[in-house]
Amino acid sequence: MLFNSTQFMVFFAIVAACYFAIPRRFRWCFLLAASYYFYACWKPGYALLIVFTTLVDYASGIRMAAAPNRSIRRRYLLLSLCSNLGLLFFFKYYNFFNDALQPLFAPIGLHLPASHFLLPVGLSFYTFQSLTYTIGVYRGTIQPERHLGVFACFVCFFPQLVAGPIERAENLIPQFRTLASKYSMGSPVLARFEYARVTDGLKLMAWGLFQKVVIADRIAVIVDEAFNHPSQYPGVCIAVAVVFFAFQIFFDFSGYSDIAVGSAQVLGFRLTANFRRPYFATSIADFWRRWHISLSTWFRDFVYIPLGGNQTSAFRWGAIVALVFLLSGLWHGANWTFLVWGGLHGGYLIAGRFLRPWRAAAIQMLGINRFPILLRLFQSVCTFALVCFAWIFFRASSLDQAIEVIQSLFCGWNIVAEPARMGRTLLSMGLGRDDFLITAAMLGIVAAVHWFQEKLGSVREALSRQPIVVRWTAYSALLWAIFLFGVFQHKEFIYFTF
Repeated sequence: MLFNSTQFMVFFAIVAACYFAIPRRFRWCFLLAASYYFYACWKPGYALLIVFTTLVDYASGIRMAAAPNRSIRRRYLLLSLCSNLGLLFFFKYYNFFNDALQPLFAPIGLHLPASHFLLPVGLSFYTFQSLTYTIGVYRGTIQPERHLGVFACFVCFFPQLVAGPIERAENLIPQFRTLASKYSMGSPVLARFEYARVTDGLKLMAWGLFQKVVIADRIAVIVDEAFNHPSQYPGVCIAVAVVFFAFQIFFDFSGYSDIAVGSAQVLGFRLTANFRRPYFATSIADFWRRWHISLSTWFRDFVYIPLGGNQTSAFRWGAIVALVFLLSGLWHGANWTFLVWGGLHGGYLIAGRFLRPWRAAAIQMLGINRFPILLRLFQSVCTFALVCFAWIFFRASSLDQAIEVIQSLFCGWNIVAEPARMGRTLLSMGLGRDDFLITAAMLGIVAAVHWFQEKLGSVREALSRQPIVVRWTAYSALLWAIFLFGVFQHKEFIYFTF
């Protein structure tokens, strides 16, 4: 059930209407049933995996809290880690490691059969989310949740079940606990329908749908063509396709996240913002403070800091950063391309730290520091270029394809001297003249919105203070843009495959 499908729109409308119609004490039961139904629409049998994760981590949390010493608590944490990471390994990484290690197994006559199980949608997300609970209980930063229904809602809440944001237990569980409480009226936000909150959530959902169907799905055709046949196009066309992929993956994932956060907000729940205008970043470190925030902070808090973080020698810090980003790449997919993508970002960060004195000296020598706006623009362009280069490996289906794309990227730039021919070549990649103009216009609108947010704050809040004519003109324009320019082919969100 895709967020950009009519099926989901009908499903969500029914869920929201029923949610506010039934008594508050039964709402958690209704949300749990709706969430399991939502997931079962993909593959009903795989809903049992969520039940398994829920029961194991629920029991582990209870047992850890009752354990008399740290050693026993560690055993239950290990049980949680093994069950969650074991599921990930079997369904996502078994074939990858089996193929990679086959040359070592062959001389001793060992041949392991390949797995033909499909990857359960959202597995990487809900296992990491559930681990925030058991690790938190082990560390003593959160109390174990004794209401099984509340914990089950935390693991499988449908707005963010299949592609995040990866919520922390300390953020989401208290919201469900309040909803399920028998002894108090709980949070007024969860207890009643609030027009302002609901409409604000619907606006965010509409904005997310706009990003997905008007921009991301529209430019996907040129990206697919360039990566499927890179040798057929000159470097400038490949460069356009790579930049378009940077926009495609951002608007695809950001669009999903906005729909997730908005739909949760309609129901009265607060989810983590997953993006903060990442292409405005002035460094790779800044990029990762803005991109997929729930995942980057997960690796920071549960891998980077426990291994030593900044409180180590320079050499060990570099090794930790490399490990974290290799794991981040592997989290995205069982393919060497994702490992290279993660390795590149780790390498960027390591090089950025050790080259910092030389960069500062060069900036001062060139006098760019006297022009802060120009300096920031230069830093943002350089950061975007590095990110785009890494995206080549992320998008490629194999290392061979990535290398072919890079080779094509540096060939045939003489076509730039022939604008008419270059234009015809770009238009031959599947995106017509009108689509290019629509894309340029929509990217300009989004860039203006992001600039406003970067400098002045929330656009939605600013609009809410405007006269009703101005507000509804903007809302109507957004809806008309979706209906007139949207690509409604129900293309799957990219991060659903992770």
